[in-house]
Formats: sequence, structure tokens, C-alpha cells
Amino acid sequence: MSTQLAFQTSRGALRLVADAYGDPQLQPVILAHGGGQTRHAWGKTAQQVADAGFYAVAVDLRGHGESDWAADKDYAFDTFAQDFIDIAKTFSQKPVAVGASLGGISSLAAQQIAHQNLLRALVLVDVTPHLEADGLARIRDFMLERAVQGFASLEEAAEFVASYTSHRKSRGSTEGLRKNLRLCDDGRYRWHWDPNFMIRTGHRPEDGSTIRVGFLEESARALTIPTMLVRGRMSDLISPESAQAFLRMVPHAQYADIQDAGHMVAGDQNDIFSSAVLGFLRQLR
Repeated sequence: MSTQLAFQTSRGALRLVADAYGDPQLQPVILAHGGGQTRHAWGKTAQQVADAGFYAVAVDLRGHGESDWAADKDYAFDTFAQDFIDIAKTFSQKPVAVGASLGGISSLAAQQIAHQNLLRALVLVDVTPHLEADGLARIRDFMLERAVQGFASLEEAAEFVASYTSHRKSRGSTEGLRKNLRLCDDGRYRWHWDPNFMIRTGHRPEDGSTIRVGFLEESARALTIPTMLVRGRMSDLISPESAQAFLRMVPHAQYADIQDAGHMVAGDQNDIFSSAVLGFLRQLR
């Protein structure tokens, strides 16, 4: 059972929607999804985190899910990081961040922007300062291909997703997919994120941001809090070499390489992913 929360951003005064699980007096764990996803991407993980004795808060990032879209089209990495700082500072104790892809970059950068004094611990899910160009292009192409056109039905959307996640066993039901789509006035289903997150004339999401590879490397090397990197073994975004480079930057970091999982680790192997994260969280006690 979850409770819906709302946070306000300091940039643009946007309302960010979240689902909270567990006792708010316990150690907070913020779950931040990847670009183009929603808070529902975590599957059963949030509830399992709460059952393990933590306060799990799964957030829709700006422009995603039920959170507000940015009227000024501000989707720079700096802004996502500032949003994460705004969320983290609402808790009475330093939260743990579990960030996938965009959520991971945002939380890693937020810790550095806040002078390494924001988080209790950090879990990065299939993201490091170094991303494989081919994998990044594949994700962008997938997100953009139907961003405007959308889908005539949930079944059509499911077939499109299956073409991208061919390694994943078919789930049959489209109910989970429904949470990541919105039914528009013209009767078509479209992704539950602002197309301006990806589609801006002559721009890309990171434009206008000072957060680049060098900054993320600096952020990683500065980490002293408990840290974990979770990689999908079939990921085309984080190579084994990139993972090892991160572990050299953060020698105290723990590492989990999840078999039969691609970039969307929590969706591909949710139970194995959750077990790895829960093992890390329990050590914090």
C-alpha cells in the first residue's frame, strides 16, 4: 500500500508526484527512474524496500508521469540534479538514493553540487560517468520513434516495446505498460513524458547544462558515502570496461552485475535486482 506525495521544485515551481511506502520515520530511500520512464518502473522494488524496514519514495521526475511538465522546456541535467536536492532536503535525515540512468546521473551530481553533504548512500543503476555512444543512440532512437505519433492501442505499444526488449520474456498483460502511457484526446496512446524532454529544436536534453563527463568523474571520485553500482549484464549503455573504470574511481563501491538484464535492470530482473539492493541497504544499519 502506498501514499501519494508531492514535492515542489525550486526551479520552475513544478509539482513532482511520488508514491511513498512504509513508515516515514524510517530511513528514507528515494527511487529515481530513468529518462522516459515513470515511478512505476521500479516494479515491486519500492514495496520490498519498505518491507525491509525503510521508507521508500518512488518519484516521477519533471516532465515524466504525473509530475508537471516544464513550460520553459528546462530539462537540463543541472535542473534534474537541483530537483533531486529539493526532494532530498525535505526529509529530516539524509536519504539513500537509488537512481537509474537519468535518476542516477541526477543523484550523483546532486551529491557533488551539495558539497558531498546530501545523501546517506548511493546506488547507481546501469549508469556511470561513461556511457557507450551506440547504446545511448539506440535508446534515443527508441524514445523518439513514437514520441509524437504514439500508438493506436496498448497492444501495438507492447509489440513496439518487445522489439526493443527482445531479451525479456513476454508478460502477456498490458496493464503494466498502461502506467507508462497516457490516452490522449485523439484516442492514441503516447509515452507518459513531455516530448520536449527529447524533442527541442536544435537541442538535446543535456544542452544548457554544466554537467558533463568531467564533472561526473569528479563527482564519483569525491564520493565517500557507501556506494553501489548495479549493471545489467546485457546492457549496451554501460560496458564492463566502463563499470571497472567507475570502480577504480570509487574503490569502496560495491558492484552487482545482474544476469539476463539489459539497461532497464529493475524491469528485466526485478527480484534479483531488488535482492542486490536490499542486501546493500541492510548493511547501512
